[in-house]
Amino acid sequence: MEKLANDIWAEAAPLSFFGLHLGTRMTVVRLRDGTLLVHSPIAMTSSLKAEVDAIGPVRHIVAPNCYHHLYAGDWKDAYPGALLHAAAGLEKRRKDLSIDSELRGEAHPDWEGDLATSLLDGTMLHETVFFHRASRSLIVADVLENFETSAHWPTRAYLKLGGIHGKPGLSLPLRLFFRDKKRARRSVDEILSWDFDRIVLAHGDVIESGGRDVLTDAYTWLKG
Repeated sequence: MEKLANDIWAEAAPLSFFGLHLGTRMTVVRLRDGTLLVHSPIAMTSSLKAEVDAIGPVRHIVAPNCYHHLYAGDWKDAYPGALLHAAAGLEKRRKDLSIDSELRGEAHPDWEGDLATSLLDGTMLHETVFFHRASRSLIVADVLENFETSAHWPTRAYLKLGGIHGKPGLSLPLRLFFRDKKRARRSVDEILSWDFDRIVLAHGDVIESGGRDVLTDAYTWLKG
């Protein structure tokens, strides 16, 4: 895993979605009590598990929205003592998952001292966004994408047609998930009130600095 800052690590992995090479990324946060929160878990391997175990005991597993849940069950099986937090509505779609709590934007007592959380309202993503205060890192799944380009031409075409080739943003297809712009705008404004600089995202490159300006620019379309 790549250490991004004190108490925060990330691991990227390949992922194809409808034939598009979008990749994905898992984020691991060590809380002040030494336990770990695993955000948007990727496929588990023995080497990845060993890296995680070397950092601390896994206490929380987070499926942050209705689409980032593929490997949540594997991680819950590997760490049965951990709590699985999942997006609203996921329990109906994944009856095989032993979900311990539903994410609705409120911070859990175990992590409220380290992480602020907010539900991106007005969308079908039902995504809860996390802010790691100590490292000034915003942790998201599908709230933002950041691809310079892609060697895979269908993916490159998607980026160009979606308006995000070579710049961070939210692709046109993902914008269709936003059903109530007014409510979504309020949620984005709340997120922008946080003092973050870095954005750790699932799809594309981590934005190491200037994250608040990037997110502001990426959501100007919500004002229309």
